[in-house]
Amino acid sequence: MTNIIETQDLTYSYQPEEAEEQIPVLKGLNLAIKPGTFVAVLGHNGSGKSTLAKQFNGILLPTGGKVYVDGRDTADDRLLIEIRRRVGMVFQNPDNQMVSNIVEEDVAFAPENLGYPSEEIRIRVDEALRVVGMYEYRTHAPHLLSGGQKQRIAIAGVLAMAPQCVVFDEPTAMLDPKGRAAVMAIIEQMRQEGTTVVLITPHMDETGRADRLVVISEGVIVRDGTPQEIFRDVEGMRALGLDVPETTDLLYELNREGCNLNLGALTVEECAEELFRAFA
Repeated sequence: MTNIIETQDLTYSYQPEEAEEQIPVLKGLNLAIKPGTFVAVLGHNGSGKSTLAKQFNGILLPTGGKVYVDGRDTADDRLLIEIRRRVGMVFQNPDNQMVSNIVEEDVAFAPENLGYPSEEIRIRVDEALRVVGMYEYRTHAPHLLSGGQKQRIAIAGVLAMAPQCVVFDEPTAMLDPKGRAAVMAIIEQMRQEGTTVVLITPHMDETGRADRLVVISEGVIVRDGTPQEIFRDVEGMRALGLDVPETTDLLYELNREGCNLNLGALTVEECAEELFRAFA
């Protein structure tokens, strides 16, 4: 089976204005993402995780190495449309993705540019708006919506393209807890329906339901495994300047007091069950 995304010795550097030397951001990354998986990419600010996200559908191109999307080289200009049919991007600021004055027109923008027939676009737009719970707002003006609603519209615009993979680049960074919960619920639904999801996030608690967690620090991959495996190493994560989910932190502190609790219980529900098992 072809990987939906694959990087081979990926490097990326940029040169600031009036600077003599380039600044390396990504340093020889090798990463393969299988279709239908939910991969979370975690790292502190400046780690290179958002730069990596922009490599996945050709927004940025490697300065060294290769990036392949469903076997297609992102550096080949002739393949760019096909690459972006397969990998959609959702950014942290939904205003940067709004292009129309009416919600349904905004959602239709991408499939129109990909050349889908009008009848199919109508079906795609309505279905995408229903998936994100925004169908009743289809004739509203996007600028009058809340931040969480705007982000759901931005997600609908990507879903209307029916991509094989959606890359979320810190999609909840500008949202309140209610908006964050709504976006994460959509991501979970997409995962259950078989869409490949790549979530770039600084929030530990958003990674607990991922199939795989990749940790980036200083432009290199320093951890790669299940969230349960990675967060069990509390001290190792803290040494990287990262924390662990609050649930893991609670269980870890109880273990330091003599308990014997499973640090792999990441979600609130799993943590509650672990505490009940130990103390009931």
